[in-house]
Amino acid sequence: MSKLETTLERLFFSARWMLAPFFFGLMIAVIALLIKFVKELYSLMSGVILGTLENPIISILTMVDSALLASLLLIIAFSGYENFVSKMATIEDHEDRPGWMGKVGFSDLKLKLIGAIVAISAVELLKAFVESDNMSNTALGWKVGIHLTFVVSGVLFALTDAISDRTGKH
Repeated sequence: MSKLETTLERLFFSARWMLAPFFFGLMIAVIALLIKFVKELYSLMSGVILGTLENPIISILTMVDSALLASLLLIIAFSGYENFVSKMATIEDHEDRPGWMGKVGFSDLKLKLIGAIVAISAVELLKAFVESDNMSNTALGWKVGIHLTFVVSGVLFALTDAISDRTGKH
């Protein structure tokens, strides 16, 4: 192997570290979601205590939405880092290490991502149905259509992965 080829391959291999800031940025986004969650929780609790909140379900669904999205961001950040940057060897034997860490491949990550998107879309659709008095049938129809698009996409992703697993070609 030539010296140029060896240098180029080492450079490409080292370039994986350029992804680390993206995954760190996702952790910062989790902090932003935490702030949104705390604000929504404060709004819910003060509205319930003061009796000014008409529909607490919307606030609760917004908090569920935030929790789902934060979980999704963590899964993407951890799995992406371990799959594309470096193994987290320092926490390999930690008692609190989630069972899925180190086991979620790119294919699994795609399915978790689309599954979370479908769940978030379902929560948003439920919020729209709860607030349907303030929404036109056209807007509600668009939301249902978008949600169904996510569901069909998720099924197609899963089907594609199943076919790919059966043939053994990735």
